[in-house]
Parts: sequence; structure tokens; C-alpha cells
Amino acid sequence: MTLLAVENLHAGYGSAQILFGIGFTVAEGEVVTLLGRNGMGKTTTVRAILGLTPPSAGNVRFAGQEVTGEPSHAIARLGIGLVPEGRQIFPTLTVEENLIATSNRRLGDRWTLPEVYRFFPRLKERRTFSGAQLSGGEQQMLAIGRALMTNPRLLILDEATEGLAPLIRAEIWERLATLKAEGEAIIVIDKNLDALAALADRHVLLAKGQVVWTGSSEELKRDSGAIDHYLHV
Repeated sequence: MTLLAVENLHAGYGSAQILFGIGFTVAEGEVVTLLGRNGMGKTTTVRAILGLTPPSAGNVRFAGQEVTGEPSHAIARLGIGLVPEGRQIFPTLTVEENLIATSNRRLGDRWTLPEVYRFFPRLKERRTFSGAQLSGGEQQMLAIGRALMTNPRLLILDEATEGLAPLIRAEIWERLATLKAEGEAIIVIDKNLDALAALADRHVLLAKGQVVWTGSSEELKRDSGAIDHYLHV
């Protein structure tokens, strides 16, 4: 079943148009990547989906509901959790306060404070620390935990492991694989092709604000031309 459908999406900032007809889908339980060089429209696509950068044309449907033009908080409440580029945690709040601040739990929802602490034990150890006292990797865990506390049907990660130490990166990929195995739908942006190929069901390559290639991990591995042309600097 299709969870997210993006059709002919156009968006930009002021007079600068960034997206030119973006279209792709994400099914329930599917992991999809957005790939491309810097400045090709990946983050703008995420912002347009969430209403943070309102589209100038096109449509976004989530769980069968038209959400184009809706305010970002209303779209998020439908079940989209964002781990933004740069993490954007609250630096003066404690770990626990950061997690509680975004909590959106209904009867039967999985993600509670104990569940997030089970998923990321390091956050439990640091629960009284302020966001500013955490390492970069701990901040990313907190950003993911904060998104999970909204109990999303779709989790979006913009630059999932950028700037993190190798051991922390490995832990993040392991946790994302666990979420996939549990049926979470995920959109992930990152530069680590090997990790993305192991995790994702499909890949969507962007260039100059357009979808230029889409396919499975096996298809991407076989298409070295697409990798060289659209991903390598």
C-alpha cells in the first residue's frame, strides 16, 4: 500500500526555483533513499513534503490524504517524523525534556520514553544531560529518538550519519535496520552508498531538482554510470 505519493512537485525559495516536477512514492514498510550531490534538491524535497517550504505546484498525499498546502504541524501530526539536517535539538533542555517535548502517543502506540531508552541505551545514561553536553553521535540518537516519540508512520532522516565517528555511524545504521525489520517506512538522505544499498529497498537520484534515476539496490550497483554521473564529484 502506498503511504506517501509525491507528484510533479515544484518548489523553491523566493524567485529561485529548486524543484522541477519531483515524483516518487513510498510504500508501507519501505525504505527509500534520496540521493544526489549537494544542492540538487534533496532537503528542499523533504521540506516541501512537510510543508516547511510550500510547493508552488504538484501534489503530496500521505496515507491517502491530500496534504499539499497544509501547515507543517498538521502534516507532522498525521504521522511523519523528521530527523533534520544538523539535528536541531534543544540545547538547553535535558535529553528527557527533548524527548518529552515532541511526544505524541495514542493508545496502542509503541514509542514511549522507556522504549526509546531501550532502543538507545546511551540516551538513558545521559537523560539528565543538556542537549549541548552531548557528543555529535549522542545528539543524532536524541534527534532520532525525538522523532520516534511522535510515533510516526514515516520517518525521514536528512543526512543520517553526516560528521559522525565510524562506530556511531555503524550503530545508527544498525538501529535503522531494526526499524525497517519492524515495518517502519523510512526516507533517508546520506552519502554512505554502501550502507544505503544494504538498507534501502529503492533509491531515487536527484539532479538539478529532478528525478533522474530510480531503482533497487541491485540495479544501482549494476549501474556504475548513474553513480559516476550523478553522485561522484
